Amino acid sequence: QKRLVESGGGSVQGGGSLRLSCTASLSTFSSYNMGWFRQAPGKEREFVAAISTAGGITLYGESVKGRFTISRDNAKLTGYLQMNSLKPEDTAIYYCAVATFPVQAMSNMGRPKDYWGQGTQVTVSP
Repeated sequence: QKRLVESGGGSVQGGGSLRLSCTASLSTFSSYNMGWFRQAPGKEREFVAAISTAGGITLYGESVKGRFTISRDNAKLTGYLQMNSLKPEDTAIYYCAVATFPVQAMSNMGRPKDYWGQGTQVTVSP
């Protein structure tokens, strides 16, 4: 059973915007901290952004600060990643994940997350 499903990926020109969604089939979604991660071809998966259970804390990777915004709607069991001012180097498969450990630890790629989605492709052309 797929617990997390990403959508909203696609192809866009540099400077454009996309909004990714992560829909959960977890009834306890509001109890999980949520994060977005990405993996470009030939590179390791990296942290993009994270949000706490109620949305009061948001964290971002250095490369996306000021351009990306993470949010969530617990009533809809959905998290979002608004991506603006996209660059070719943002091209990657984007994944969402959830975990019950502190949101500050979501950027630790060595710490296993509870659930991962299957990913959605984002391609940014020059």
